[in-house]
Amino acid sequence: MALVKIATFNVNSVKSRLPVLKQWFDASEGPDILCLQETKCKDSDFPKEFFEEYGYFCTFSGMKAYNGVAVLSKFKPDAAEFGLGDGKAEGGREESETARVIRVRFGDLNIINAYVPQGKEIESPEFPYKLRFFDRLLSLLERDYKNTDKLLLLGDLNVAPTDIDVTHPENKESHVCFHRDVKEAFFKLISWGLVDIFRLHRPGEGEFSFWDYRVKDALKRNIGWRIDHILGTKPMADACLGVEVERELRAMEKPSDHTAVVASFEL
Repeated sequence: MALVKIATFNVNSVKSRLPVLKQWFDASEGPDILCLQETKCKDSDFPKEFFEEYGYFCTFSGMKAYNGVAVLSKFKPDAAEFGLGDGKAEGGREESETARVIRVRFGDLNIINAYVPQGKEIESPEFPYKLRFFDRLLSLLERDYKNTDKLLLLGDLNVAPTDIDVTHPENKESHVCFHRDVKEAFFKLISWGLVDIFRLHRPGEGEFSFWDYRVKDALKRNIGWRIDHILGTKPMADACLGVEVERELRAMEKPSDHTAVVASFEL
């Protein structure tokens, strides 16, 4: 058995966030596996040398100024795949979907790092696409995994599933990240056999991972959302020792609007 720390962090531009990541790594040595979303850089520009200096293997897929996912790990992956793998990308979205989902395997440990589309507006075509994206994630689980596997699905899933996952839920019912349809899609996904590992260890109110830049003093006033998730099968939930929200990263100079969520496992 070994202690393994696994984290998710929407960095909102990986190159812009290198000073924040440096401070974090220097202070804590960083997690053993770090899943990034919204890296916003094409593969040739990904700052792999920065991460390699901290002992990480880098697996990534990105686009210029948009989307992008990466899995950084202190041990070498045995396999990696990109995208949803179902051949159902819609309307020329192949590149963006490849930059939204990355699957990495380390022995019998399976990691799915996902950046679910935000959805824009309820009336936008992007919202039903978001709902279909959740359905396709479910199909991916049904096709390629068993709920008895050691599996984590984590990332920015762009949904606050319950009232305590957002400040002032009474004002958010028409928001694309809180609308009843997206919450239903989320719970349908986890009904496959996933546990909300964050809530298993942190069941209280006021626990968020995203504080909007546009809201004055959002972090100080704790006006936020929990849209960054760590979901896992029962074997992973049973192995989890605890979950931490790295709020200090959001308080640093030039931060992401999200912060990292870190789970510790005995594997």
